[in-house]
Amino acid sequence: MKVLHLSTFHQFGGAAIAANRINQALNRAGFSSDMLVAETSVEEPFVTSLAKTAWQKRWNTARFALDRLTFLPFERSRNVRFAFSPGLVGTDISQHPLVQQADILHLHWTTFGFLSTRSLSKLFALPKPVVWTMHDMWAFTGGCHHSGTCEHYQNQCGNCPFLRTSAPDDLSHSGWLRKQRAYQNARLTPVGCSQWLANRAQQSRLFGELAVQSIPNPIDTKVFIPLPKAVARWELKLPETKRFILFAATKVSAVGKGFSYFQKALALLRQQLAKPHDVELLIFGAGDESLLRELPFKYHFLGSLKDSRQIVAAYSAADLFVIPSLEENLPNTIMESMACGTPVVGFEVGGIPEMVQHQQTGYLVSYRSVEDLANGIQWILDQSETAFQQLSANARNHVVTHYDETVVARQYLALYAEIQNKAY
Repeated sequence: MKVLHLSTFHQFGGAAIAANRINQALNRAGFSSDMLVAETSVEEPFVTSLAKTAWQKRWNTARFALDRLTFLPFERSRNVRFAFSPGLVGTDISQHPLVQQADILHLHWTTFGFLSTRSLSKLFALPKPVVWTMHDMWAFTGGCHHSGTCEHYQNQCGNCPFLRTSAPDDLSHSGWLRKQRAYQNARLTPVGCSQWLANRAQQSRLFGELAVQSIPNPIDTKVFIPLPKAVARWELKLPETKRFILFAATKVSAVGKGFSYFQKALALLRQQLAKPHDVELLIFGAGDESLLRELPFKYHFLGSLKDSRQIVAAYSAADLFVIPSLEENLPNTIMESMACGTPVVGFEVGGIPEMVQHQQTGYLVSYRSVEDLANGIQWILDQSETAFQQLSANARNHVVTHYDETVVARQYLALYAEIQNKAY
């Protein structure tokens, strides 16, 4: 049996990282698995780029730009520019050799000019079962990646809060109907990375009577391991005696990552701490460092980290990891932090409560509460050495038990076997 994973990106963004980890985990389990992406960032076994020549790479960039331009006249504001994908621009890969050779197609995050709804229709028309691991809500909405409090996706969308002019027959409604037509004859098995997302997907009429599965993203717990804090801090040239609060995101300034809540909570925390000068910040991710200059604690900005050893060192050097995201599915960053034995403080939203057990592996914060976010950070900092070591062990054990790549690979292998044998 051969499986082909389809993803817009190779290693950029949480969805691509998760897809790549699933592909590699299956290969390490001895299974035949490949991944086809719009364009590779680096050479890697079992990963193939659709764009290989200079011309193909330029065309790939043009498709991305055209995809964004199709939404530009409709967007409510610049803040939602990347929060909605009409799915009108993409390429037909149905005749690609890897697609033709595959027994099962495994979709991941495929927007931004890689696959349009029409492209998906052509894949669904092939006599092949399709697994779709959903890393956000796009597969079952009229175009938004996270609907927030809007529930219109459950029944044909329309009146979309992301659009400049919303109406019952707006862009989200037409997008929902295009997906409905594309899904009609598909041998489709939707999979949510979290139970929260699977539950949301099940509420959409787009999936009709389909049984939505829930399988988490994997992590290699032999790579993401706890390092002694002294070693991690030495590697990153950090002072050994400080307490470190970690913040990390693919793009620090992204509105949904909640940096403003982090900043406000730190201001409160500084007032609450008896010795605020003992606490410093550790931050990594892409973005403008000028955003950090108004933070009320000294910070160490590591920029974008690509090397896994550096990432492990960053998590291990920290006393806690703060994730104030306003919208999340099953964040890789939480998984990575906990695998390194670093407890997590985050809002009770999306799939985060499935990962963080309150005051057992971290601290679950009341949604959008700056005060509780500050309290959660302080609660971790106030733990005794013995209590902290127990938090750390609990966090690591939870990841090993639920998210280790061997555990997740077995779940996908069982799903593949089930759907391949299923009569349609």
